[in-house]
Amino acid sequence: MFQSRTNTCGELRLSNAGEKVTLAGWLENVREVGANFAFLVLRDFYGTTQIVVETEDMMKIVKGLNKETTIQVTGTVRERESKNPKQPTGEIEVVPTKISVLGKCRHNSLPFEINKSKDADENVRLKYRYLDLRNPAVKQNIILRCNVVAAIRQAMTEQGFLEITTPILTASSPEGARDYLVPARNHPGKFYALPQAPQQFKQLLMTAGFDRYFQIAPCFRDEDARADRTPGEFYQLDMEMAFASQEDVLSVLETVLVPIFQKFGKYERVSQAPFRHIPYKEAMERYGSDKPDLRIDLEVQDITSVVADCGFGPFGGGATVKAVAVDDFAQGRKWIDKLLSDVEVQTGNKACWVRVDENGQLTGGISKFLTDCQAAFVEKLNLKPGSFVCMAAGRKAAAQKTAGVIRTMMGKRIPGHFDEEQYAFCWIVDFPMYEMGEESGKLEFCHNPFSMPQGGMQALLDAEGDEEKLLAINANQYDLVCNGYETASGAVRNHDPEIMVKAFQMVGLGEEDVKAKFPAMYHAFTYGAPPHAGAAPGVDRIIMLLTGEESIREVITFPMNKNAQDLMMDAPTTVSQKQLDDVHILINRDHL
Repeated sequence: MFQSRTNTCGELRLSNAGEKVTLAGWLENVREVGANFAFLVLRDFYGTTQIVVETEDMMKIVKGLNKETTIQVTGTVRERESKNPKQPTGEIEVVPTKISVLGKCRHNSLPFEINKSKDADENVRLKYRYLDLRNPAVKQNIILRCNVVAAIRQAMTEQGFLEITTPILTASSPEGARDYLVPARNHPGKFYALPQAPQQFKQLLMTAGFDRYFQIAPCFRDEDARADRTPGEFYQLDMEMAFASQEDVLSVLETVLVPIFQKFGKYERVSQAPFRHIPYKEAMERYGSDKPDLRIDLEVQDITSVVADCGFGPFGGGATVKAVAVDDFAQGRKWIDKLLSDVEVQTGNKACWVRVDENGQLTGGISKFLTDCQAAFVEKLNLKPGSFVCMAAGRKAAAQKTAGVIRTMMGKRIPGHFDEEQYAFCWIVDFPMYEMGEESGKLEFCHNPFSMPQGGMQALLDAEGDEEKLLAINANQYDLVCNGYETASGAVRNHDPEIMVKAFQMVGLGEEDVKAKFPAMYHAFTYGAPPHAGAAPGVDRIIMLLTGEESIREVITFPMNKNAQDLMMDAPTTVSQKQLDDVHILINRDHL
């Protein structure tokens, strides 16, 4: 039976006094004052309303109800004697003439107090996510998400983009992460894969003659969880443009995203377009990261030439040495030890330090090794009495990344160096096309194998057979970074099959490999593909930034936990032998 209501629990005001109303919602709280007198708080999606029970009949109904029971209340609105200015409905209350139970809560105690669910253990919250979402503070993130996605859709449509959905069941494609595989019942031994991204489909749409495409796309990657990355699935604003340059894509995203952050963001200040462009190599040198948090005013400096021969072991043997210096340092040894410990935990590398005393002399840490190069060291870093320097050494990439962590930690922990309340955007551009694989030791694609190398075919021909020259080739590739998080990634695509084949040859894959791995895209490009470019901002990460949440799970309606488990639905789970037989799967239990 349909249960009606005349008003919501966040709607009634003093102007409604004297009206007969019907409300429906969850019984948030009951406070009994006397034998036949009690205050109830009724909550629905829109807010709360105070209900005042004043009769024996009404009290009999209320006494038998647990918190979070769903009820319907019919009664009269009246002005409250003791008003609550902090509550939108705080000037009124409802005196019931009828209370009906719509859905009884059969539990005397709850897993957590609804309005304090964010303080509960995360796994308990995820197991009872339907209760967690009753918390208005938790629900507000999901409401914001809905509003942001609607605004994104409107903005993209206004920019001339068509929203087109692409397949979920597709072919496995090597795009940097593990696929989720789906067995094909009618094709024994073969598998579909859930898309890591609609990358190939959107490029095929450009080849098919569509000019501007977008969708709020679900993506599936079998990756480990992080604070800013959920395992399993996530959503991105996937977009592509035909006959477009890098600047065309960047301009569209700046036009779309700046108003979104201005309207929905936690902070009032937002970088204005055009955003600053920082080449990848410069970002690594100055910030120790390709995701620099520009709210921090500290920078990384290279001191290799100054300290290489100082006699301190980690600085020798061809190591690169990076430093982060700060003036007016007033922290003690305990603070320094905590910094060094945290850096090592996060990076796996040790850091070292010195400070400058009131006489301008280096002291503490590794200062005894820097005696002979003190003058050059002080001049290089522009040190003053009271300065502090934290350093990292090792292979260039490791030293850069460790120094980047040092920069972030020092910037956020030392007062005066972190201007937090803003959205600081930048574009990281000119990513290397290739890199040496840490595990393989061989040449690999650095970021995206579908990117156009800067210089096109000629750049590849000139570098062929020369590893050093290949590593120097940049791709027409770009990332959008906000407050230390990669917010979008994109590229001008390699739409020429000959250049594509040559690019793959550099990593040891021939034309037949390209045809086998990317058959549709390779063959489509042979029919005349337009130059095209695109990007994919992460929706979940954007919402996380807008809300200021530290965990991305706080902005996902039904997230998995850190171990990629859905505790509420008990997934993943075992299936019956018949289900396995239907899809021709035999489980090797010796490996379980």
